[in-house]
Amino acid sequence: MALDLNPSALPQGILRYEDVVNAPKPTKEEMGQQEFLTLFTTQLKMQNPLDPVKNEAFVAQLAQFSSLEANISMKQSLDTMVTAMGSDRVMASASLIGKSVAVPDAAVQVTNGVGGQGVIPLPTGAAGLQVNVLDASGNVVRELIYPAQPVGDFRLGWDGMDADGEVVADGSYRFAAAGVIGGETTNVAVKAVAKVTAVRTNSADNSLLLEFEGGKTLPLSEVTRIGM
Repeated sequence: MALDLNPSALPQGILRYEDVVNAPKPTKEEMGQQEFLTLFTTQLKMQNPLDPVKNEAFVAQLAQFSSLEANISMKQSLDTMVTAMGSDRVMASASLIGKSVAVPDAAVQVTNGVGGQGVIPLPTGAAGLQVNVLDASGNVVRELIYPAQPVGDFRLGWDGMDADGEVVADGSYRFAAAGVIGGETTNVAVKAVAKVTAVRTNSADNSLLLEFEGGKTLPLSEVTRIGM
């Protein structure tokens, strides 16, 4: 009686010797920590009792083993510490919620006719300033003119009135400014003062982000002024 050697006729889970030999073997370029520990302990178990590992070699390998153990323990401790520090940072930064922060290009939220404030950095001063208050559609609702200002941060305030002296509708407004600097008129950056509404962690680099009224988000590392 002839035997059927067709691989498809083999019982499930039974492979031919050729299939096992020719199967692709997983490759690993570097020896990991677990592989080193397994190799080291196996060497100790399988050494020839009549020709054991020399003391110098044994001590050297034992030193490597101890160093590896210390590195593993240190890594675990550092991971735990980093996780704990991340939680502590979020809790500490939670105290900023409700605080006023100068935020580049942030919106000013007008409620019940109350305007807003802003900060204009002037590293070289200015011979004069003009600040336009813009509504959500970009229309100018008020022009604020200021005289010459010295070097430093100029603090501006808007009373919530339009050019006709009427209280503007509640909503989001922005500041746009230009100054005479070095004899030329140029646009200057305005940081509107906005309230922090939330603190969260950036999943990309684990840094802290502050969220403000109007939807603006700013990394905590970029905050240069809190309050007026």
